[in-house]
Order: sequence, then structure tokens, then C-alpha cells
Amino acid sequence: MDLYAELAALVARGEPFVLATVIESAGSTPQKPGSKMVVLADGSLRGTVGGGAIEYQIIEAARELLASAGQTRILETHLTHELGMCCGGRMKVFLEKQGAPPQLTVFGAGHVAKALAALAVQAGFRVRVVDSRSEWATAERFPGCEVLVEDPADHARGLAGGALDYFCVTTHDHPLDQAVVEALLPKPAAYLGVIGSRRKAERFRMRLQAAGAAPEALDRIRSPMGLPIGALTPEEIAVSIVAELIQVRRGQEPRR
Repeated sequence: MDLYAELAALVARGEPFVLATVIESAGSTPQKPGSKMVVLADGSLRGTVGGGAIEYQIIEAARELLASAGQTRILETHLTHELGMCCGGRMKVFLEKQGAPPQLTVFGAGHVAKALAALAVQAGFRVRVVDSRSEWATAERFPGCEVLVEDPADHARGLAGGALDYFCVTTHDHPLDQAVVEALLPKPAAYLGVIGSRRKAERFRMRLQAAGAAPEALDRIRSPMGLPIGALTPEEIAVSIVAELIQVRRGQEPRR
């Protein structure tokens, strides 16, 4: 498999990596401009920029970049003066981080979920849709998404959650919404939202509190989810929700 096919496979899997590209060289160097290497978080490689001490230096710099908030870095090294290599040349390497895309799990496959999933895919989210109704949860209704015909509450209980996880609860049944949220509350996530009116949100909070949910856990729930733009149609509601997801993804704290 060539390097570009490897890059496509990594992106499709949502696996973070750094692409290292030689952009300048002078004198005797192991690789010339245009040479590329992919560095994964565990230090494994695809391609090469020459081996030896220079490649080790690039691998370490790439792993540091993966662990940081930065996106790019330029590494300029004199192979003899700084690394003791006999080549005697100089290399400049551009490091570019490709992070894993955020994962949006939509619980429910109704009209709002359909519009939400389509828009979220366009906004760069990996989207998973979960609904026990096989006539609603179909690949035809949710192109570009992972579609699971499962009980949403059962699926929620099996999730680990994480910093890149976004959860939107849009099932067809209020008790099912509550069961899903109860399963998700203890799990880490960037976003947890529930569709519905303010009245539903207030009752929802009261029931969850009565079930023993801590106030700080309840404060994580966005309900009604979506930015307040007066949305009415499924498509408009989807716009408001995806706008709020983007707001969180870009580091802006949404309204409570």
C-alpha cells in the first residue's frame, strides 16, 4: 500500500497522526524536498525521511506535537553540527498534525436526527445513529453515517465516552430519552444534549435529580439542545444543534 493510501486509511479510521514533509535541504542529506513520513501516536511509521538520528528527532517532535494543542511545527536541523551525522547537510521539515475527528452519536433516527446527521457529517463529525426501529435506522436515510439497529439505552450503557465524544439524544420516547441520559451521565464527553421543550427539560432534570444524579452532572446536560435561533422545522433545529456542537468543538462554552 502506498503512502497516500495509508493516509486515506488513517483518516477513514479517525486515527491521529503527523505528516512530516521535507520542505528544504542543503548539502548532503538522506532525503530531498518532497519526501514524506507519517508518525502515529505510538511512534510507528509509514514512509521515511532518511533514517538515523534525523528520523529519530522528527519522530520525537511529531509525538510531542500529537500530545500538544498545536497543529503544525517546522523543524530545522544541521545534521552534523546538531546530530553528529556524517552527511554534513541541513534539512527543514514541516510537521502537520491530523487529529481524530469528533464522534457524534445520535440516539434516535427520526426526522430531526436525519437532518442533524446529514449536517454534522458536512461539518466534519463522524456520525453514528442508534435506533431499535429498523425501518427508521437505515443506510439510505443516513448516508455517510454508521447506522446501528440497537436499543439506544443499551448502546449508551456500553459506551466508554471520551473527550472527542458528542452525544445527542433525540429518541421517539421520553422514558427512553431518560434511560439514555442516565446511562451517559457518568461517562466523559465533550457534549451531552437532549431534544425537547424547556418544560420537558425541567421535568427531565427533576426526575434525574430524584433518581440520584448529582447537580454538577445535571449541569452538563444541554436541554433544549441547540442555539436559540427560533428554529421550528427539523432542518432548522438541526442547524441550531450543529451550531452548538461547533461552538463546543471550537472551545466556546455554550449557554446553559
